[in-house]
Amino acid sequence: MAIHFNESEVVAEALADDVTRQRLLDAARVPGVLFELDRIVLSPGTAVTFDIAPDALGWFQMIDGSATLRMPDGDAAVLPTHIGLLPPGLSGTLDSEGGATLLFALVPDVGSLDPAVLKSPPPFRLVDWREEPLLKSEHDARKRIYIVTPKMFGVRAIRGEMIIYPPGTTCPVHHHEGGAHFMYFLAGQGTCYAGETQEMQVRTGDVVYYHDREPHWVKGGETGDMIFSEFFVPSAVATVWADPSKVCTWIPMGVNHRGGAPSRTIEKHAHGPMAEV
Repeated sequence: MAIHFNESEVVAEALADDVTRQRLLDAARVPGVLFELDRIVLSPGTAVTFDIAPDALGWFQMIDGSATLRMPDGDAAVLPTHIGLLPPGLSGTLDSEGGATLLFALVPDVGSLDPAVLKSPPPFRLVDWREEPLLKSEHDARKRIYIVTPKMFGVRAIRGEMIIYPPGTTCPVHHHEGGAHFMYFLAGQGTCYAGETQEMQVRTGDVVYYHDREPHWVKGGETGDMIFSEFFVPSAVATVWADPSKVCTWIPMGVNHRGGAPSRTIEKHAHGPMAEV
């Protein structure tokens, strides 16, 4: 059975002065899970320190607010639409004048999932998802924006994308093999289905974790777009469709989310870990 809850149900613990952390996914909630997912909230004028271990990999997605990441090699302005990769050994302090909320993921033993990361660590990098290519589904009204891929960040320990479901849109039944798959709902409401009988009403702030080989599908709500970020750990997690004729194929729209020229080119491709995107 899939795991489903809202972030409001998770106790917030102090991480620093006026900075809180909610443990959304960890070994206590999902035994044997290979990563940790936290929701971190910085009150205005506060800061949090990131010390990524030499054998770990960190990643974050801003949910609200802006901040500055201060590192020995210089400072980086972090916008509300930024995705950040924190390589092994990175040490820095994230501070926010106006307050900020972010998702923070940590892969503690990244070498077991992606040995190349330890042999040749990638650099710190920020990506603005608004500048990434906007893709549309060949079979329905869904849209997609990649936010973590091997091509974007040079790592295969984690893969992620942002999915947009217009009202009433559905995806075909499918399951994943070879790792973890979870969703964090950013906006709107809808329904997630798992197995033969599980039905989950989802809304902003919800987390859904599907177990390996657990069949599932998703439906958008009646009004407004439902938007979520979904992630796979490691990136090589395979997708198997109940009806092979309905394999998700994604077509570039020639624009980014803002309607301008995208930051790079992505060709038409079928969904899967081998897609070079």
